[in-house]
Parts: sequence; structure tokens; C-alpha cells
Amino acid sequence: MSVPVFVLVLLIITLALAWFRARLGVQIGVYFGFLGLAESIGPGIWNWVWILFAVVSVVLLVRPLRRALMSKPLLGWFRTVLPPLSPTEQIALNAGNTWWDADLFSGRPDWSKLLANPAPQLSPEEQAFLDGPVEEFCRSLDDWRITDELNDLPPESWALIRKHKLFGMIIPKEYGGLEFSALGNSSVVMKIASRSLSAGVTVMVPNSLGPGELLMHYGTDAQKRHYLPRLATGEEIPCFALTSPWAGSDAGALPDVGIICKGMHEGREVLGMRVTWDKRYITLAPVATVLGLAFKAYDPDQLLGDTEDLGITCALIPTDTPGVEIGQRHAPLNASFMNGPTRGKDVFIPMDWLIGGTEYIGKGWMMLMNCLSAGRAISLPALGTSSGKMASRMTGAYARVRRQFRVPIGAFEGVEEALTRIAGYTYRMDAARVMTAGAIDLGNKPSVLSAILKYHNTEGMRQVVGDAMDVHGGRGVIMGPANYLARNYQAVPISITVEGANILTRSMIIFGQGAIRCHPYLLREVEAASNPDRDQGVRDFDDALFAHIGHVISNKVRAFVGGLTGARLFSRPTGRRTGYYFRQLSRMSAAFAFLADVTLALLGGELKRREKLSARFGDVLSHLYLSSAALKRFEDQGRPSEDRPLLDWALRDSLFKMQLAIEDILRNFPVRWLGVALRLVVFPLGRPYAPPSDRLGHAVARLLLEPSLARDRLTAGVYLPDDAGDPVGLMDAALVAVIAAEPIERKLEKGLKVRLHPATMEPEIERGLGAGVIDADEAAVLREALALTTRAIAVDEFGETGRIPV
Repeated sequence: MSVPVFVLVLLIITLALAWFRARLGVQIGVYFGFLGLAESIGPGIWNWVWILFAVVSVVLLVRPLRRALMSKPLLGWFRTVLPPLSPTEQIALNAGNTWWDADLFSGRPDWSKLLANPAPQLSPEEQAFLDGPVEEFCRSLDDWRITDELNDLPPESWALIRKHKLFGMIIPKEYGGLEFSALGNSSVVMKIASRSLSAGVTVMVPNSLGPGELLMHYGTDAQKRHYLPRLATGEEIPCFALTSPWAGSDAGALPDVGIICKGMHEGREVLGMRVTWDKRYITLAPVATVLGLAFKAYDPDQLLGDTEDLGITCALIPTDTPGVEIGQRHAPLNASFMNGPTRGKDVFIPMDWLIGGTEYIGKGWMMLMNCLSAGRAISLPALGTSSGKMASRMTGAYARVRRQFRVPIGAFEGVEEALTRIAGYTYRMDAARVMTAGAIDLGNKPSVLSAILKYHNTEGMRQVVGDAMDVHGGRGVIMGPANYLARNYQAVPISITVEGANILTRSMIIFGQGAIRCHPYLLREVEAASNPDRDQGVRDFDDALFAHIGHVISNKVRAFVGGLTGARLFSRPTGRRTGYYFRQLSRMSAAFAFLADVTLALLGGELKRREKLSARFGDVLSHLYLSSAALKRFEDQGRPSEDRPLLDWALRDSLFKMQLAIEDILRNFPVRWLGVALRLVVFPLGRPYAPPSDRLGHAVARLLLEPSLARDRLTAGVYLPDDAGDPVGLMDAALVAVIAAEPIERKLEKGLKVRLHPATMEPEIERGLGAGVIDADEAAVLREALALTTRAIAVDEFGETGRIPV
């Protein structure tokens, strides 16, 4: 064998070993074999290589030697670069678990495992609830009346909340609740929010982070027996107060305090706390009968032990307790859900009112983070998806019935571009909503994925509602009962802000938490570094470190080879027509994992302060997940060919955005020359992805402009009144009528040799009838389309002296 051939074979074998992540011993054995082969090519010249390789191999394979010479010194360095974590950050980091996000972080996602998960489905009971009680509740809602006249839900809607136990969706049946799945909970919130965002938030909050969930997981038996049945039926209305004027995202800075002391309760002296708080932005506070409260507990007199600062604690306080103050209502951007401040000064509460009792004093932040790790993936993502579905359905219909220059405005490419984004974002949001709810129902609490979902579905809401407003123009601007967009447009920043502000979520949480939680080895290394048993720490660190090194090398090779081959060597689930996307996502997963490791090694704890880099890594991880969800949705629904444009657009848009994020990472890499070198690894042949084409965008937009199975699947699950007297029902009816009238219009134009215009339609219809161009039935179709379109594009008017709506 010639030397060049030998070198080529050695290179191929080296890449193959790295690609398949062969164990260290296997790799060393293979290289020893190649050294023997090399000896036959050039006898006597390889002795020094044998000696050097043998020494290195002994160090690597003899673990005690490797730990002493390599791992122990590296562990000392690793401790110096670890980012400092506050106790609240540590608790947040440990909350929940990982799921598909860990696969994506590995660089080797197992698509067969993802697709083997059952397609998330509503139970017959949940579907019946959506078709019956939720439908009835939605019929009781008039959003204009709620937001402009009552500034509240109407009494009949509050009665239906109690009657149908809408506040008890997450409460177990043994306590009188509905015990719905995460998907069921999400689907109910989504449908209600499609009718009224104010009503959606009202129902959402008691079924999200708050007293009900905290009691289910941490409450004492007595607390569960007392409160859960009352919460399920709405006899008790809960709220939960966490945010203070001086502590929003920085929960560790809570100024609200509870001092352990003795006091009088129900006529006798008991041990309890004297609590002082000042909270704001608390949803349902103005009508709450029971207040969940987070505060810092202190024991200055050491009545419980020798620790004074006990930490964040959660209590449940009846709002009629002396000293509890419910302030005036906030006005959250003219949404009419109940929201306001609450305060208290030196309010005495017995220990029995602490959620979980004295056992859980100081564990409040852990309790909240563990509940939020799942709950954040349900409610707000459902609101965002709801807005996307309604924007898709109404904007597509409006773009077909509204004409300018004698053609539907949906035929113009500028409008088509907006319609494409609306449909594509909605497809991706709904896919992620359903898949993540399914993961929760499988027993997961995916904290990183919940952050991804919260951020991208609320940002998606911002995009689609903004696009919908642009297409509707004046029809969306003028307030009134006919406007089905404006209140959602006004309320977008609410979803952006709550449950973790989106700026914080993107720049710190998604990648900052994901880098440690989802990485296959980093958390093990961090735990080894903090192990008080130094010897065990070195052993654990050694095991994780050398697996980590192999992981990095493998991902580098997979990213580079994937770039050279267009990802053709990556495996894909067999028999899938979407194989291209599975392969490309595997390639981007490897590139992401490799770059993340290099960046973490270079910056260490400094990455915590490099929020722009962290945000871009978070964007890549997010779009890997959103794309995975879109693929699973397509597969779970039987790969409907009508939906293929939606899938293609969503995946190509995500791949392009991942590419942009990686380019921004490398362009702004802390070591510029290294950024250039890394680009040659992950994009060796230049940019691999382009944004979705105009032709694909045209195909997506067309799906919204006429009734179809794809349009129905995309907008399934929202409230659609079958009533042309309702603005939403009217727009749907107008779409059907206009499509039915279009061939008759063309017939009439051809027969009369005129260009029809709505303002002169009626005389032309009469002329057409008189000339025998159309018959009476066709004339009726034209007149119905004209009448419905005229009503559908109309806007509300208010008297000159009447009150202007806000």
C-alpha cells in the first residue's frame, strides 16, 4: 500500500470512528493496528511513533493514571471557570427534566424514538367537553361587550365557569375536578381565547401556575381536602401573588417578608407568621377569595431552629383575613380579565396556611419552578396558537372577499407574503403546542422546552396578529363589535411579558438553562466539580470529561462531513418522503452541539454575561425543536399532501433562521480567527440554506384563500360560530358566497362585455337577467355574495356625541 493511500484510508477510518463515536479503547486498538500496517510500509521508521503512541495510550487507558495526570488538574481549572449560580438560579436549573431537547443537544437526534411516541390525542371525554360545555361558554361571550361595556365577563359567563368547572381542569376527579390532560387543558384555553382573550386568560390562570397546582403537588392532605373541591367548582377563586414593584425577574430580591412569631388565631395563641407584602400585576386578585402568596421567611427569634433566613415560602391566605388589601384594578391594555395589586402589613397567618405546612418553609422557589416547568408550556402557547388560527382563517377570508383594482387583495404578492407568514407560523406554533403537551402527558416536565414554547408562540402571536392587521388595513384599525382583531393586537405585549419576559427568556433561559440541563455531560461535570468528596468528584469528572471529549470530536466530524455531503450520510426514518428534513436537522444538531461546546469551553462563566451569543444559540435550539414538532405533526396526521406546502415552508424557514443565527454567532465570536475557522467546519461549502421560495409562499397563501381540508386542519380547535350575524361567522359565510359567485361574475362580464364593480353590481345583475346572460338562481348567488361582502368589510360607526371606544 502506498503512503498516500495509507494516509487516505487512515483519514477515512478516523472520521468513521468519530462519526459513530467509537469507544476510546476501540479507537486506540484500531490505531495500533494501523501502526503495525505502517511498519510494513516503511520498516524501522515508526519506532518513535510507537513509543509516543504507547505512552499516550497508557495514560488514556489506565484510569488512575489518567485521573492523576489529566483529570484532576483539569477539574481544578474547570472550577475556576464555572459561572457563579445564585440559589434561585440553581433551583431553576434543577426544575423539571429533559426530553427531546436532550436529543437535539446530543448532535445525534434519534428520530425513530421521537416518531414512536404516540400522536397526542384528546380523550373522548375531553372532546365532548370541547364540543359541549366549552361551545356553550364561548356562545356566552361577546368580546366587545366584555371589553368596552362591562370591563368584565358577563354574569352568565361566570355562572358557566362554575357550572362546568372550568377552573378545575387540572384538579383530580377525586377532589371534584375534571383531571384533564395537558393537551385537553391547552385545547380548552385555545378555543376560549379564540372567542375572547379576556375570557381565555380568566380560565387559564387557575389551571396554570397557582394555588391549585401547588396544592396538588405540595399541599397537606387537609389543605387538599378543603381547597381543591372548592377551587374546582369556583366556590373559591384563586390568585397567586409573586411579582413585586422591586422584584420581577429577580425573584431572589423579593422584599416581601414573613416573620415567624406567635399570634392569636381563632381565639387561641398559635405559632405562625406576620407577613408584609406589596404585589402587583396579579391576575384574578380583584375577585379572588383565596390569595396564594410568595415571600421570604425569617425566624429572628429562632422559634423553629438556629437558622434565621429560611428562604422563599408560599402561603394560602383567605382574602377576607384582617389586614389583606386588594387594591384597585389594573388596566392591562384594555383586556378585561381581572388583574390588580394586593398588599398587606403585619398580617398574622397560622402555620397551617403555609402550602405544605412547615415542612415546605423555604422551598417556595423550588415549588414554583417545578410547577412552571410544565405549566409554562400550556397556557400562553395556547393563547398564541389561538391567535394564529384566527388570524389565518379570518385574514385569508378577508383577503379573498376584499377587492382592490377589481381583484381580491390576496392576489397581490405583498399581501400574499403576509398570508404566507401567518399560515407558516401558525402551523409551526400548533405543532409545537401539541407535541409539547403530549410530552407532558407522557410524564415529562420539560423546563427548557416550556421556555422555547412560551417565547416562540407568543412571538409568533406578535407576528401573525401584526400581519393580519396589515392585511385588514382600516378594517382592523376601527374599533367596534365587528372588529375581531384589535383586542388581540392590543393585548400582544401581555403574553410577551408574563411568565418570564421574552427578552429574558431568549437571552438567558433557553440556552443558559439548556446548555447545562440538556447537554449529555456538562451537568455531570458541574455536579462533579461541586462534590464535597474530592476523590469521588475527580472520578466522576474523569468519566464525564472523556466521554465529553469524544462527543465534541464526533460532532465536529459529523458537522463537517454533513457540510461536505449535504447531510446525505445522516440516517433518516425509513420510508419517509420528508427524509431531506430529517437529515438536515441532524446536521444542524451536530453543528449546534459542536459550536456550543467550543463556546462553553472558551467563555466558561463569561457566557452568562454574553447574552447576545446565548440568545442566538437559543434560536438554533428553538428552531431545531420547532422543526421537529412540525415533522412529527405531519407524520402523525398521515402525511396529508395538502399540508405539504405548510410543512415545507415551516422547515425551510427554520433552517434558514438557524443558519442566520449560526452566522451571527461566528461573526461575533469572541476570538475572531476561531470564528472563521469554525465556519469552515460547520459551513465548509458556504451557505447551505435559502429562505422559502416565492413559489412555495404562493402555495401556502393559497391554502388560506379558499375552503379546504388543509385550511380546516390548520384552524381546527377554535370557536367558529355558524351564524352570519357574528363577525367571525359572517366572514366565513362571505368567503363561501364569493367563491360561489366568481364563475357567475366571469360569465356576466363576458356576456355583457363589462368590468363589474361592487358599487354598480345591482344594475348589471338586472341587465344580465334581462339579456338572458344569467338566470334568477345565478342572480341570487351574486346578490348574496354582494350583501355578505358589504357587511363583512364594513366597520363600526359611533354617534357624533357618543362615547368613543377605547
